[in-house]
Formats: sequence, C-alpha cells, structure tokens
Amino acid sequence: MAQLSDSQLVVLSAACQRGDRCVFPVNAKLKGNAAGNVLKSLLKKKLIKEVRATRDDTVWRHDKNHGKMTLRVTRAAFDALGIDPKEIAATADETEEASSLAVHINDLAASGHPLAKANADSWNVLPAVRRAGSKQAQLIEMLKRPEGATIEEIGKKFEWQPHTVRGAIAGALKKKLGLDVQSEKIEERGRVYRIAS
Repeated sequence: MAQLSDSQLVVLSAACQRGDRCVFPVNAKLKGNAAGNVLKSLLKKKLIKEVRATRDDTVWRHDKNHGKMTLRVTRAAFDALGIDPKEIAATADETEEASSLAVHINDLAASGHPLAKANADSWNVLPAVRRAGSKQAQLIEMLKRPEGATIEEIGKKFEWQPHTVRGAIAGALKKKLGLDVQSEKIEERGRVYRIAS
C-alpha cells in the first residue's frame, strides 16, 4: 500500500466511521480542485468505489448507464487504516443511540416538561458513547496520559502503520470527536501527541 497523504487519511477515516460508509461530506479542508484530486487518487488505489446514489446521497457524477453515482469506502480502506468494520459499526450504533436520546431530551425540555426542563443544562450536550476497551477508547487513554504517545508507540501497541495512526488522530479523534490533540517535539522521543485536558 502506497503512503497516503493527510488529506486522504482524513477522508478515509471519516467515511469509515459513517454507518453508510459514504465519502461525502468530505471533511478535509480542501480548496478548489484539491478535493476532486484526492478522491480520484483514492478511486485509483481502490480505497473508494462508485455506487449508485440514493435520493439522500451527494452525487459524485452522472453516468449514462447507471444515473447518479456517489462514492463509498471499500474493505481495502478499512484494511489500510487498520480498522475493524465490526468495531466501527458497534461504536456508530452506540453514538446514534446517544444522539437520539439527546434530541429526545432536548425536545422534552423545549416543550416545558418539568423533569427535562430542570435538567436541560446538564443534558444539552451528551458526549459520544465509546465502547470501553475498543481501539479508539484505548488510543484516547494513551493520549490522555501526561507522557502522551508517539506515532511509533501507538503503531506498536495496535500493530498499525504510521499513516494509519495519523489517520486515526486526524480523522476519528480530531474531526469526528472534536478532541484537542496537540503535539510537541521532545528530543529523546520525537514528536509526542497528547489530548489537552
């Protein structure tokens, strides 16, 4: 597998985390034709593929024979990132349940329900539910330690390639979960990543 750019890693990581495996919306901050170039290169590497678009999908292009087409990640993308699709599916289900609960509670509070209204402030922002023991949860714990972790240390623990580690940090932790992951260069260890508390 060829090295992947940071933009490619962000796009793949975000798509792999979605229940429908759809590439859109592209979360990487790309200007002009850069997004199209990144997607074309991922298509060439067979990490994403064209599929018929449903009514709610963002259309990638129109095909004469098949109509509207969109892009979804392939199994090869999960392998390239070192992600188990079953683990992601379980986490996505849990996060969706938490989001549904948050919407329901916020609706109750807005309608003036006494119990919900009394607790609305503490319920308005429900954190994403993470399965204890998942690789994502373990990675977060590593980065919360005062000593943080290097790309090499994370790669060794999870048997991931360096580009997979960077993708997990940039995509899953920073973009999807909104965690403040900071890095600094330490002479003895190299670049060390930590989640700011």
